[in-house]
Amino acid sequence: LMICDDPELAEQVFRGIGSRLVRFTELMARHEAVGAVIGNDDWGFKSQTMLSPADMRRLVFPWHQQAVAAAHAHGKPTILHSCGCLREVMDDVVDDMRYDGKHSFEDAIQPIEAAYDEYHGRIALLGGIDLDFICRSPAEQVYQRSRQMLERAADAGAFALGTGNSVPEYVPDEGYFAMLRAAHDAR
Repeated sequence: LMICDDPELAEQVFRGIGSRLVRFTELMARHEAVGAVIGNDDWGFKSQTMLSPADMRRLVFPWHQQAVAAAHAHGKPTILHSCGCLREVMDDVVDDMRYDGKHSFEDAIQPIEAAYDEYHGRIALLGGIDLDFICRSPAEQVYQRSRQMLERAADAGAFALGTGNSVPEYVPDEGYFAMLRAAHDAR
């Protein structure tokens, strides 16, 4: 609403947050102990981005582009964690912001298998075994899906097995450990 009601204030808020993101990345990426930089910024709902793609490109993406460049200047790969449907802006994520990896996938938006088929030559995909699937499916199904995804990526790479999002305490141990067992058995 602020973008419509008070666009100047909205731009100041985005500028304030964005400049801090860039400065934080510049400082963090200098440290030898930092292996990669993860930007966590949920940009969407199940069907679309939270803001219009045009507003995202104007208010959000320039700051992420600068943050990624700052990390790359120190030789650090960058990963975007963003929930939601980013289909309309994935080219921006890959080609303009130049993120190296993308995390957070939901079957209701785009299953990891479909995302891998579409993007694996352009950006590394991390996680992707949907938490709802892990919670509701028998452990053997979680194991099989995880193994199949690892086999799909075995020759082409650019995939790291994991959950589609963070793992809350209610996720059944059996499902989570079945995914981990698939990774262990694939070694």
